[in-house]
Amino acid sequence: MPLYEHVFIARQDLSNTQAEGLIEHFGTILSDNGGNVVGSEYWGVKTMAYKINKNRKGHYAYMRTDAPSDAVQEMERLMRLHDDVMRVLTVKVDGHEEGPSAQMQKRDDRDRDRGERRERR
Repeated sequence: MPLYEHVFIARQDLSNTQAEGLIEHFGTILSDNGGNVVGSEYWGVKTMAYKINKNRKGHYAYMRTDAPSDAVQEMERLMRLHDDVMRVLTVKVDGHEEGPSAQMQKRDDRDRDRGERRERR
């Protein structure tokens, strides 16, 4: 089956658990249609470059999937109809990278740097 990566932005006024629940919700839609979620990450609330639907921030989520194109099209269709989802991006990839995404690696580096600063004081 083809491999895909999906990133979506949810409204900023959702709680973290509701935003993470969206990942599970769309994962079940995908699995009901013959696909499966290889991995998912919740990136947190981030500031956007421009306003979308009067929102300056949004909950970012990332999913790695292994699914037929029909299942991906159905999931995307339902994402676009969902009131809480503002933007969706799906990319077909040749293979999934091992380990965390670049966004999560950046966060780990930032946390590590903060720990070093605290130790120096």
